[in-house]
Amino acid sequence: MKTKIRWGVLSTAKIGVVKVIPAMQKGKYCEITAIASRGLNEAKKTADSLGIPTAYGSYQELLSDPMVDAVYIPLPNHLHVEWAIKAMEAGKHVLLEKPVGLSSKQAESLIQVSKGKPQLKIMEAFMYRHHPQWQKAKELVENGQIGTLKSIQSFFSYHNTDPTNIRHNPDFGGGGLMDIGCYCISLSRFIFGKEPKRVSGFVEFDPIFKTDRMASGILDFSNGISTFTCSTQLIPYQRVNIFGDMGSIEIEIPFNAPPDKPTRLWINTAEGTKEIVFDICDQYTIQGDLFSKAILDNTAVPTPLNDALNNMLVIEAVFKSSESGKWISI
Repeated sequence: MKTKIRWGVLSTAKIGVVKVIPAMQKGKYCEITAIASRGLNEAKKTADSLGIPTAYGSYQELLSDPMVDAVYIPLPNHLHVEWAIKAMEAGKHVLLEKPVGLSSKQAESLIQVSKGKPQLKIMEAFMYRHHPQWQKAKELVENGQIGTLKSIQSFFSYHNTDPTNIRHNPDFGGGGLMDIGCYCISLSRFIFGKEPKRVSGFVEFDPIFKTDRMASGILDFSNGISTFTCSTQLIPYQRVNIFGDMGSIEIEIPFNAPPDKPTRLWINTAEGTKEIVFDICDQYTIQGDLFSKAILDNTAVPTPLNDALNNMLVIEAVFKSSESGKWISI
């Protein structure tokens, strides 16, 4: 009986090499068996450095490998859907980096392909959701520990003006909303447990890169709101605050939770402030194991692909609102 899923990785992208692959190699149900790049030398170099048995000089070669059960795709945003579909056509399960693609239309096309291949699992890789601090935050909200949920405020930023960075290429799906604002939108939908009914947004574009360098949004959930700001050209910072009518929750490092240090959240109520400390863990390891276990057990993945579509619809609404100066209904 198979106890581990054999993984291949399409691309030697930094997020995979530095964060995701080493984390998945520590997983109980994951085995990284192959990696592909556009050139064989780069693939071999990366494979050797990470102890991966097989290297390929093209993505299609890896997809043709019968010893690979599933693929992780950290390619640039504009290549996500194309290679996810090719992977599924090759009979591989797919863990796809966020955002799912460049548009809701692309997301819908991927969903249609997946419906025709129900034996295959596919999921957008929003790793933060699987971290114990987020599972606890959602549990606290659902159990009424802060009363009725009324508002969420999130902030996520970094500073990068390197003109060669792929995040500054609009044709490749660059910009802050697609890169980090998607987290702010995703967490809001996750904690409220539903979709916003309308969205208001403000987006500022870099005059040279033509990508969004700062964006703010208001998501109206009928019984509460979420506000956020994300930026690619501000001081690096991240924080999330969740407010109810009887208390609040603050998550210290909501997105890039360190894999080698404990993380914390604070719950504030009339009784005072309680700090909850979470044991050291790697959210990428957890994500890889949860997805692999779903394959092994033939159960549903933690986050269905339709969630990726709904997140993209909100991202598009923020852009449309900024262009029109009006609220956009979802």
